[in-house]
Formats: sequence, C-alpha cells, structure tokens
Amino acid sequence: MNGKDVWHELKCFGSATVGSRGQVVIPASARKELGIDTGVTLLVFIGPGRMGLTLLKANAVEQIVNIVSEQLSSVEKILKNYAPAKADAGSSQGEANEKKG
Repeated sequence: MNGKDVWHELKCFGSATVGSRGQVVIPASARKELGIDTGVTLLVFIGPGRMGLTLLKANAVEQIVNIVSEQLSSVEKILKNYAPAKADAGSSQGEANEKKG
C-alpha cells in the first residue's frame, strides 16, 4: 500500500466504550479485517490534536521504523556529499569578502 492509499481508507468500525478498568473492546469486524488476534501487541499513541488514541500493531511500527531509517540513511549520504561543497563555497565566499575589505 502506498502513502496516498492510506488516507483513502479511513473507515469507521463502530464505537467502543471505556470500561471501569480502562479497557476497550475492539470491534470484531476491525479485528478480523486487520488481523488482530489474541496476543497481538498494539502500541498506543496519542492521536492528532490530542483528540484520541491511535493503535498500531507493533510489527507494523517496526516496519515503518525500518523504512524511515533506510530513507534517513539515504538522506544522510546526500547531506555528507553536499556539506563539504557547501563549506568550500562558504570559505571561498569568506575569502573573497576578506580580500575586498
């Protein structure tokens, strides 16, 4: 699934009520569609604007972290190649300004 498809899949599975012990039952249709079986670990995040919670399967978060990490490594390589050129250009500019002054 690409990033654009994620936003087109907003879907409501119903409602859930917080019990006296703070427990919430995830609707069966959601558990079935998302493969959330007994024992699956969910990570709980604060939702956008502090308006609720976001639950994500731990293995999905691990996959996301791996993808982001790979992307950051690529960006880091680009920046390492860029930084010396930028520093050289800055020192050349500084030298030029010193000669004028």
